[in-house]
Amino acid sequence: MSDAVSGCTRPRTTVTEAEVEALVHGICFKTGPPRRLGVEVEWLVHELRAPRLPVSPERLEAVYSALRTVPLRSALTVEPGGQLELSSLPAASLMECIGTVSADLAAVRAVLREDGLALVGLGHDPWHAPRRFLRQPRYDAMEACLDRSGPAGRYMMCTSASVQVCVDAGHEEPGPLGHVRRWWLAHQLGAVLLAAFANSPLAGGRPTGWRSTRQLRWAQIGTGRAGGPQLDADPRGAWTRHVLDAPVMCVRRDGGPWDVPEGMTFRQWSRTGAPSPPTREDLDYHLTTLFPPVRPRGHLELRMIDAQPGDDGWMVPLAVTAALFDDAEAAETAYRTVKPLAERTLGLPAPHNPLYEDAARDALTDPELREAAVTCFTAALAALPRLGATTEVTDAVAGYLERYVQRGRCPADDLLDMPDGASRGPHGRETRP
Repeated sequence: MSDAVSGCTRPRTTVTEAEVEALVHGICFKTGPPRRLGVEVEWLVHELRAPRLPVSPERLEAVYSALRTVPLRSALTVEPGGQLELSSLPAASLMECIGTVSADLAAVRAVLREDGLALVGLGHDPWHAPRRFLRQPRYDAMEACLDRSGPAGRYMMCTSASVQVCVDAGHEEPGPLGHVRRWWLAHQLGAVLLAAFANSPLAGGRPTGWRSTRQLRWAQIGTGRAGGPQLDADPRGAWTRHVLDAPVMCVRRDGGPWDVPEGMTFRQWSRTGAPSPPTREDLDYHLTTLFPPVRPRGHLELRMIDAQPGDDGWMVPLAVTAALFDDAEAAETAYRTVKPLAERTLGLPAPHNPLYEDAARDALTDPELREAAVTCFTAALAALPRLGATTEVTDAVAGYLERYVQRGRCPADDLLDMPDGASRGPHGRETRP
């Protein structure tokens, strides 16, 4: 969610509806041979020795001030609830990406450790209620907007964390590495990745009934803000329509609170020009307020994976995703494997369809998702040496395949097995999205 924009002083370069369509259509997929890879790793920040105690805003501000002096190659940002995110630069290889982010994380951890704090890989804070750390007009407006659909928005803003993998859009031409297939694959395979890496079964110290409570929160926000477009043979057209018909989160103002209109789409705004004509900068900002499970930003940003346990757990979803998208043989296997799962979407966009709901709730206890995950992970493991992965990385993926995937488990099951009362089962199941 590292899309913060500081201030809003900008030239008034207004855009018409037709210009918006042309702009979005032109920038959403930058096609060509897949060459680049990136990752964004979000972390909760907890007390090192007593993680159930809340960290005061003063301590967070002090340690984040110290982090701003640390030289990093990745971009470091702070989320509304105080979560930390590192966003890598586009890397030319899997190992370049892993090496850069690993070094940056080591530097960040060293600073946090000096103040008794730690990065924690969980998709959803299991103990703490949402609490805003950042007080900025963007997040004030976001909170006001999301509150209209219930409390899920505050949880998403303040208590969630993820591993977001970014892959190139792919070739313009059809084929295993073509952008149309990769767009489709990202959505269907996304359900398998969601299930295999689910790691957020708790909220308020109790099981929610969902192995990925983080995904539940996203779905509860609604289709306009956190939903994807219909999948068809024209991804550019589908995304462009989705952007125009999505509700505007806010209208920015210089030197005061931002307006939070209700029910106004960007298409309506561009047609009426009220309260003031939208600009190119307003369009760019609008794009950052849409949170589908797969977001096209020239490249494809896969957003459905929970943050992972352990210092290096984030490497596994990065490596698996890279292999299944950028190795032609593994990509073909993944495509054929997840194709039957598409029937379970009932033609509804992700994540508001039965396939994503089952993946978030049941994870790999779902037999079809488990079978698909075993096949996909096995194909990824075979492909990783072809992508130049080290033995350390292939061993990590092999270990995850054996420990979790082959057994129909995910990290959420480890949390549910904890002996401190979290293993009582899905009592108090929350409403389906």
